[in-house]
Amino acid sequence: MDCCRKAPVAVIGSGPAGLINAFLLLDAGYPVTVFEAFHELGGVLRYGIPEFRLPNRLIDHVVERIRERGGRFVKNFIAGKTATLDQLKEAGFWKIFVGTGAGLPRFLNVPGEHLLGVMSANEFLTRVNLMQANLEDHETPLPETKGKQVIVIGGGNTAMDAARTALRLGGEVTIVYRRTREEMPVRKEELEHALEEGIQVKYLRTPREFIGSSKTHFVREAILDVMELGEPDASGRRRPVVTGNTETMTVHLAIMALGNSPNPIVKDAEPELKITRWGTIEVDTQSQRTSIQNVYSGGDAARGGSIAIKAAGDGQNAAHEIIGGVPYKLNEVRERVGKALALIRNRL
Repeated sequence: MDCCRKAPVAVIGSGPAGLINAFLLLDAGYPVTVFEAFHELGGVLRYGIPEFRLPNRLIDHVVERIRERGGRFVKNFIAGKTATLDQLKEAGFWKIFVGTGAGLPRFLNVPGEHLLGVMSANEFLTRVNLMQANLEDHETPLPETKGKQVIVIGGGNTAMDAARTALRLGGEVTIVYRRTREEMPVRKEELEHALEEGIQVKYLRTPREFIGSSKTHFVREAILDVMELGEPDASGRRRPVVTGNTETMTVHLAIMALGNSPNPIVKDAEPELKITRWGTIEVDTQSQRTSIQNVYSGGDAARGGSIAIKAAGDGQNAAHEIIGGVPYKLNEVRERVGKALALIRNRL
């Protein structure tokens, strides 16, 4: 591969969208640098999916194949903070793919969510999968789970991942979901795995308040609203309605698996980058192009919380759009490559 005959491309994010994008561009002869915010590569594939579902060795294999093709990786790089998109362009990168995912968790905004032991599924899974905070000698360990009451609020695939992870850490786990089993967005087999492992599910329940210890400020109880189903809402599922009845559960760890939104750091640093009303990066219809010339986006950053296979599809589509000739003379390409390499060396 002659890496000095095509201009460099920057891929921001090493999740499913970024990895497939980088792989395909490298195969087409483009020099590619992948910028990752974390200290480990793989994005949500590594921090968001438990190893019992997706072994790390498979992610490492993909990363190694990218390296074998000449791909470079820069870790601890936060787009919009470490460098803006304009700064990457000034450094010589011809086109940029933004695959920064959706890592900003949603909460219920109920009393007591500030208590210790109440956290998002994103934080819980990241601390276990990426930081091994479940180990006793960790500087900031997770709350004790062995033999403790753990509730997971939500009905999607991430809720199942969090619940099954907590179970493997010795917790007595209950999933709390505000609708019935029929309305759960989770893949059927994921729910079946959780039930087979002994995880309990409370349907038609949702927390209205968390109560903690006045001494330790750790959560101790959850007061649940009992729900019933009313008329269908915009999603086509019947809307949960509060009945006025409540239940109280003992809780030592509460994990909120209510979905994620894209982190606003990129959009806050890029005033020309158009954003949808859902906070996602706006891309053209039937395209991954953004409102900024030569900048593409895909995966959860552009579509909101979704599944890895759809994110990978976006990365693939963007790669096909980028591939197709470089509008620069050979000496201009080499100049851009030199600038990009200088930036990479400064970050390594």
